[in-house]
Formats: sequence, C-alpha cells, structure tokens
Amino acid sequence: MINEFAHEQRPSRWRLAVRRAIAGSAVVLLSATGVVALSGTAHAASTLGAAAAEQGRYFGTAVAANRLSESDYTATLNREFNSATAENEMKWDALQPNRGQFNFGNADRIVNHARGQGMSLRGHTLVWHSQLPGWVGGLGTNELRTAMNDHISQVMGRYRGQIDSWDVVNEAFEDGSSGARRNSPFQQRLGNGYIEEAFRAARAADPSATLCYNDYNTDGVNAKSNAVYNMVADFKQRGVPIDCVGFQSHFNSQSPVPGDYQQNLQRFAALGVDVQITELDIEGSGTAQANSYRTVVNACLAISRCTGITVWGVTDKYSWRASGTPLLFDGNYNKKPAYDAVLAALGGTPGGGDPGGPGDGSCTVTYQETDRWGDRFNGQVTVRAGDASISGWTVTVTVGSAQRISTTWNGTPSWDSSGNVMTMRPNGNGNLSPGQSTSFGFTVMAGGDWSAPRIGACVAS
Repeated sequence: MINEFAHEQRPSRWRLAVRRAIAGSAVVLLSATGVVALSGTAHAASTLGAAAAEQGRYFGTAVAANRLSESDYTATLNREFNSATAENEMKWDALQPNRGQFNFGNADRIVNHARGQGMSLRGHTLVWHSQLPGWVGGLGTNELRTAMNDHISQVMGRYRGQIDSWDVVNEAFEDGSSGARRNSPFQQRLGNGYIEEAFRAARAADPSATLCYNDYNTDGVNAKSNAVYNMVADFKQRGVPIDCVGFQSHFNSQSPVPGDYQQNLQRFAALGVDVQITELDIEGSGTAQANSYRTVVNACLAISRCTGITVWGVTDKYSWRASGTPLLFDGNYNKKPAYDAVLAALGGTPGGGDPGGPGDGSCTVTYQETDRWGDRFNGQVTVRAGDASISGWTVTVTVGSAQRISTTWNGTPSWDSSGNVMTMRPNGNGNLSPGQSTSFGFTVMAGGDWSAPRIGACVAS
C-alpha cells in the first residue's frame, strides 16, 4: 500500500469455508425427489462480516497489534469483521529488521487473534519497495535474490495453511502515463523478472494460498492499470502462479471512485484471477461518503470473482488519513452513514431483522423440480414467512457453469456478471402474513448438467 508512515483457477479457502458453512448449517436434502429446504429461519445479517458471508464474500479490516489491548477497538473488530490484514506487522522491516533475524511477535498476535475469532487472514506484504530495512538496499544482485526468496520462504512457511491470501508483490509500477516499473532495489538489481520469481517462490512456500499482486491508482482504466493488466495476462498465458489482483481503492474528492471502476475490476476477473478490494478508505462524510462506499460494494457484488473487501482500519482516529475521516466508524466507534450504506448494499439490516418489528420478520425457502424435458427443467422456490409479517424477501439461485436460466416468473430477477447467480426479489408478492407463502419459478437450460441449483438463504425485510 501507499506508505502508512507517509501514508490456474481454484476457489480460495475463504470461499470453500463459506460454502462448507452454508452447506453444514442451512441446506437439508429432504428426499430424492429434488426438494431442498433451508432449515430454520434466516434473518438479514446485522454486521458487515455476516452480511458479506451471506454473499459468499469476506469483509475485513486492517489490524494494528498495539490496538488489540483497547476494548472498544477489539469489540468492534470482533463484532463487525470476518477477515483481518496486518497493517504494518507483516512488512519486511517489521519481520526481518536484521538479515536472518526474524521477529514474528506482533504478526503472531494478529494471526492468533484473528484465528481465535474465526476470521480469515490476508498477508501484507512480502516484496515492496517501501518499509524495507536498510540492509536490503545494500545487497548486490545475487545476495538480493537470495534474500528475497528466503524472506518469502520463511514468512509464508511460518503461516503456511493459516493465511488465505498473500500480497506477494506490492506497488511495482510507477504512477503516471508511462506504465513503467518502479525503480526499486528489486527492479534495479533483478530486473523485470523479479515479480515472476517472487510468485514462483510464494507458490512453493504455500501451495494452497491465494497469491495476489496489489497496487494503488489502478482502480480505473489508465496507463498504470493497463501495465498491470498486461503483466497479469502474460503471467496467466505462461503459467506463472498468480491467483488474484488487489485494488487498494484509496479515494477522496480529488480522486473519487472512477466511473469505470466495475468495468476495470471485471476485465481483470476475465483473465481468470480473483479480484479483491484490499485497502478501501474514502475521505469525506455524510451522504457523499456513503454513496461512494455503496458504489464500491455494489461493484464487488456484481463481479462473481470479487471475493471480498478490506477497509484500511477500524476507526477514523487511527486511520493513516485521520483528518479525512475515511472509515466506517468515527473516533468514538459510532457507526457512520457510510456504515449503514455498506451494510444495506450487502443485504444486511441493523439489528438483523429480528421478528416482531414493524414490517420485519424472517422467512424460509424450499425448492422443488417440477418439470423436466430433454434439454431443460423447471424449478420452483417457495418462500414462507415466519411468525411475523414481512414486506419483502430476497433469495439467490446459483446454477452450474454449463447451465443457464432462460425464463422466470412470479419474481424480479437480477444477475451477477457470470450469469450463473440470480438474485430474485418480489414482483407484487412481497407482503406475507405470518406463515403465509408465495413462490417463484424458473426454467434451467441444462447443458448436460442436471444437478439441482443451489438456493441461498431467504433474507426478509
């Protein structure tokens, strides 16, 4: 990331964990007839992490080890987030201040805390031109190559199997219109090949980790993002092990969310890599800030390979941009309008939609295949209100990669970019009294795959 002191396709372990959790707690096969029910009642989530998890994503934050002793900080972290990134504690100068002498104490503290809370972890960062200890800059070519590979091996080896994603190389390209590589010690001595070498060393150190390239000012289509895009395309073509691209997404009034933000993330995803929003903060306040945050979250939700969002800090008072109040919680840990906008965009509601409130309640869904022909089948989802009235509902339907939904009825569908995930909302059938049900249906073109679609939990409003 910007200096805080100046400032082969495979599902990630996070996605697999979400799928296992949903499969283990929500979906029950009732019989061989194709009827599927989501057991229990499902309330709209009331925290950022829980709401993101219902969307198959994480919502994380940067964590500072020296703040974990502050009760309000830790309480907010534990309640709201389901992913953690060490703010500075995993950078080279923090982990290896002297050659061959590693200090993992503060990094371990963050890892242990996150794992104790059931959070996933992002590793940040292995190879970066900034926050390097002085001894690195004095190395010759062969020594620097050895030191880089050893640092990757030692750090990733310590946390092997514990950290979901790693920012392997950070900020390797210059700003501006040149698209040139940054003139770092690694670039000077090792040349363009150092990035590929770092990724290959990272894959050897932890074969199951998601390996990311991370940068700033690449959020829209521009010379810098084009240079990164071309590198990633080349890596994918040649089999260099890169799984993910991270977009830092530091915004303010002079550098707002680009109009082509979603388009830019989507073109990277189309290369066959995940995209992650890794260091989000947006200076401002009130409605303008809330709208910008909403735009970012909606862009991620629209891209099936956008696996999650990390905001760069818990509270404004500890942000590296504190004067710009860029985060979701103010200096007293109060939720800001931007928080409410993010939670709503993720499909959550304050208080979790507990039954009994005005127009608020819970709902369950069941699925049944109703007809089958030579190339297609019909499915029907029944939505049933719990013991309180509801005024609306949302259900996701995910079909296999070879399948396509060709027709729908009794609902208003929307689609993610892959075309395989449909979100269905009411079409005049949203108001349900306690225990009352409604249904919607769809036709699936099988494409040779006759498996039942995956039906997400019902979220009531």
